[in-house]
Amino acid sequence: MDIAGKVTRHKWVLTVLAVMCVAIWAETFVSSKVLLSHGMMPADIFVYRFAMAYLCMVALSHNRLCARSWRDELMLVLMGIMGGSLYFLTENMALKFSTASNVAILVGTTPLMTALLLSIFYREERMTRLQVAGSLIAFAGLVLVVLNGRFILHLNPVGDTLALTASLTWAFYSLMMKVLGNRYDARFVTRKVFGYGLLTIVPWFILVEPLQVSGAILSQPIVWGNLLWLGLVASMGCYLVWNWILPKVGVVKSTNIIYTQSTFTMIISTVVLGERITLMAIAGVAILVGGMMLINKPRLIHKSHSKQRNNENGIDNKQQP
Repeated sequence: MDIAGKVTRHKWVLTVLAVMCVAIWAETFVSSKVLLSHGMMPADIFVYRFAMAYLCMVALSHNRLCARSWRDELMLVLMGIMGGSLYFLTENMALKFSTASNVAILVGTTPLMTALLLSIFYREERMTRLQVAGSLIAFAGLVLVVLNGRFILHLNPVGDTLALTASLTWAFYSLMMKVLGNRYDARFVTRKVFGYGLLTIVPWFILVEPLQVSGAILSQPIVWGNLLWLGLVASMGCYLVWNWILPKVGVVKSTNIIYTQSTFTMIISTVVLGERITLMAIAGVAILVGGMMLINKPRLIHKSHSKQRNNENGIDNKQQP
């Protein structure tokens, strides 16, 4: 197989791994719902799953204690907040004030938020017009999947603001991972994110509500079973794989894969909770896939146009140093 073929195959493997991460994260809504119904609080779920993930990451990565500079260490602290404590708190709190549909749609704006931030901080990675159109089409498909035949949206300023905040925090997390992902091993970054995520949630337990440690709740097989799944697979496994993939695939492409989360959630809800899939949801999936195909096309078109312009200007790419 030639070099181009190997690169293409490598990209496909990374994309499949990214989709698997998103599929697992889609299931976490069901697991979290089970834990909430058995008496656990959102912040408690976050602590248990991140604590398990952190201990496992310490076993995998313990040679380096700190980053090479205080700026990088500060960025890791921010990543622990944006991709950990603040993200999970705002998302779960949003569900208390707004409907699940509202929250799912607004959190689904993460790829759009990420594209906006990229255009501000990294001009060379701005999305083309066709990519922007594809992203908007994919978002429209996400909305149809989430609504699933129910045109019921209840606007709530507090809940909707919290959901948008969650979307924005993950977008910032992705941008910071783009920077540190090229400087440090994914295991080191992932371990630090879990550690700082746990540290930055402490003020919540001091100022708002104490951490609940109930033996009666934790002794239930369904509770610790879901906690193990969230901690070891959804947190440790998926964060590690995602942090490794993101710098290689690129922020735009990897983040846009998050659009598929609504589809996986719909499928899982149908299988586990018996929810009905409507024609609107099926149409939404088709629109979503079409939008993502547009997102992945423009770079090739852009390169071909650049090559054509170079040839017109008498520039031979092969002769350039």
